[in-house]
Amino acid sequence: MPQRPLATALLIAAIALLGACHSAKVLLPPNLRPVQDTRLTLEQARQALQDATPCCGSFADFSYQNLLPWRPKKFHLGNGSMVADLNGVRSYFLAFSLPTDVKLPYRIGVKSDLNGRWLKESYLFAPTAVLLDDAFQPLDSHDVTLCEYMGWSSDTSGAFGSVTVSDPKARYLVVYSSAQQQAGATYWEQSPASFSVDTPTNMVSNGSFKVPHGPDGTLWVGLMTKSYAEAVDHGICGKPAEGQGLLHTLRTALPVHWSRSGS
Repeated sequence: MPQRPLATALLIAAIALLGACHSAKVLLPPNLRPVQDTRLTLEQARQALQDATPCCGSFADFSYQNLLPWRPKKFHLGNGSMVADLNGVRSYFLAFSLPTDVKLPYRIGVKSDLNGRWLKESYLFAPTAVLLDDAFQPLDSHDVTLCEYMGWSSDTSGAFGSVTVSDPKARYLVVYSSAQQQAGATYWEQSPASFSVDTPTNMVSNGSFKVPHGPDGTLWVGLMTKSYAEAVDHGICGKPAEGQGLLHTLRTALPVHWSRSGS
């Protein structure tokens, strides 16, 4: 009998808690939440870059105290990062001293992570690489081509690229994003409605998408590793050309006398 008041109190508390749950905002796991349109977020990031105060206007103004990492290392470029104004183009940037005890030529691995949870609402920081001599004069400058590669986790998935160092006079590396890169996009061979950065292997491959480039994001930079080389060498850089069918391929691949007899 003494347990009845306690049971009644517990029942009343449970009913009250249930009512509170219905009146409060329902919490859903991130993967069940509706996809949000983040175009304003991208515009806000662009505006934040324009509102920032540049620290540097030439390559000679940069600090090169950081040695290029011996393997790709994660860097975040955004609020709080230094901003350069190069020929009227503003960009967040990274600057490194190059190793002097690595045999030429060698490759530098680059990976840009999706800036957003879902593909449809994401953008990428697309890098431009500049190699400089000891007088901070450019030896080579080019926009790095990014190619999609899907690994088994978010760490092995992303938009990969590389920079080749072959000039013995190269002493420094600057990574920023040119106006052309910031206005471009990277091909992505996945359905934007199904891809999530948390589960990159659980995706639908029908359809394709172009991820826009943005002013900020997460970038990995460092000497090339085996896993990065595989991602760069086997990445998807664009929509493959359509073939003329299996029968046409076989006819062109078979020896001539087989082709004639088959016809």
